[in-house]
Amino acid sequence: MKIISWNINGIRACSQKGLLEFIDETNADIYCFQEIKACPDKIPDSILNHKNYNIIINSAEKKGYSGTLIMTKEKFIEKKVNFEFEENYNEGRVIQLEFEKFYLINVYTPNAKSDLSRLDYRVKWDKEFKNYIHNLDQIKPVIVCGDLNVAHKEIDLANPKTNTKSAGFTIEERTGIENILADKMLDCFRYFNQEPDHYTWWSYRANSRNRNVGWRIDYFLASKQLQEKLQSCIIHRYTLGSDHCPIELNLV
Repeated sequence: MKIISWNINGIRACSQKGLLEFIDETNADIYCFQEIKACPDKIPDSILNHKNYNIIINSAEKKGYSGTLIMTKEKFIEKKVNFEFEENYNEGRVIQLEFEKFYLINVYTPNAKSDLSRLDYRVKWDKEFKNYIHNLDQIKPVIVCGDLNVAHKEIDLANPKTNTKSAGFTIEERTGIENILADKMLDCFRYFNQEPDHYTWWSYRANSRNRNVGWRIDYFLASKQLQEKLQSCIIHRYTLGSDHCPIELNLV
């Protein structure tokens, strides 16, 4: 099974930059998109009516903001889009699908904001999300994918020393993902690759992407129960269309 996750930073904009071609070329079993920034009636027909996929949408009430979407060839048992831990459930940040052998959660984690004005909410989110995942893991294995808006360790961003007080690399946020992983979940990319200079997001400023001055803030996390099923986890660094790039998980 191939699952691809991508913060597309606007499904309409990304569709004009090769999104459908990327889907047809990669031919994944499941696509999980974050930050679609569109209500269902504004999603391009080429995506909405794709002949090979079922579409599940969780749009934000605020126009042009947030939102998640899953395209799946795989039949699922149940879907869930609003969660008891979501204080602002109208932001469309989570979709959960239950499959026969695992749960899949597509998530767009709230950003703490550049002035850290939303850090308290972010800390609360991480705590509740951790509890939710760990409880779910007792029922069947869990795969979490999406933009978690945090660089876990210094290896996960180009300039760690100058960003210790920046959103996405505060001690509070790094503790949050550490607690989510705990002894229950695997960071799938780091399970296969311990090398530096692998990032998934680059600022549009200062030619950051061409210079590879980025952050790894997009993840696949998987229950340790699935460890022997994992085959690879890949970052599609050179795929354009967003300020993020896609990530891919392959498992048997």
